[in-house]
Amino acid sequence: MYRIDPGPGTGRRSFSGQNRCGHLIWQTAWMGTSLALSRIQMIRSRQQSGFTLIEIMFVVALIGVIATIAVPMTGNQLSYLRLSGDARNISNALMLTKMRAAATFTQTRLYVDLSAKSFRIETWQRSASPADWAADGGTTSLSGSDRFGFAPVSAAPSFTQVTIGQASGCYTRLSALIANTACIVFNSRGVPVGPSGAPTGTEPPIATDALYVTDGTAVYGATVSATGMIRLWQTRPTATPTWTLQ
Repeated sequence: MYRIDPGPGTGRRSFSGQNRCGHLIWQTAWMGTSLALSRIQMIRSRQQSGFTLIEIMFVVALIGVIATIAVPMTGNQLSYLRLSGDARNISNALMLTKMRAAATFTQTRLYVDLSAKSFRIETWQRSASPADWAADGGTTSLSGSDRFGFAPVSAAPSFTQVTIGQASGCYTRLSALIANTACIVFNSRGVPVGPSGAPTGTEPPIATDALYVTDGTAVYGATVSATGMIRLWQTRPTATPTWTLQ
């Protein structure tokens, strides 16, 4: 199978031409077999890591069930967050209006446009010519389907209004009533007083005033007592409400 190299004193073995050809054939066969085995292993690995049609259908069905449950819950949660956020914005605006009145020693009011679903703070500018109400800051709008209202609720929170209703309408400097508006006015001592055109400083304090906002799933009310205490309430939209203090 092999022969001794004729080189003197070498003693090396070398394959003959015939044996070398056989060795090459054997190497080629071995490489082909190894490649085939590698492909078989890859195929088996893919088969083992794959999913059957039944498994895929089960996962798709499960995702559909989760989506059916989660989407309405997410929508309801977003509606709740929008409404509660608007209600707290109104309550915070009332507190800021009260503080501005005390800080500037002049009457300040929260002006609500019921039709446009927006509100802003206005101060009485005594030094203007003529003296008039002027916006103090920007206008805030309600979000989404939120609106000013309280239907079908028929009663105000306990120890607040005798009859539920939005605050009285706003007046121009000439004492003309502005349609579709509501105003809560604070005097320089932070006490809520009756709305008027040009403030005289003798406006009588009001018992309790309020602003209500709803989206049909809940009703929020921001109330202002005769002492200037501001509170936020919430109830379900029912004729006989159960108001809870927020």
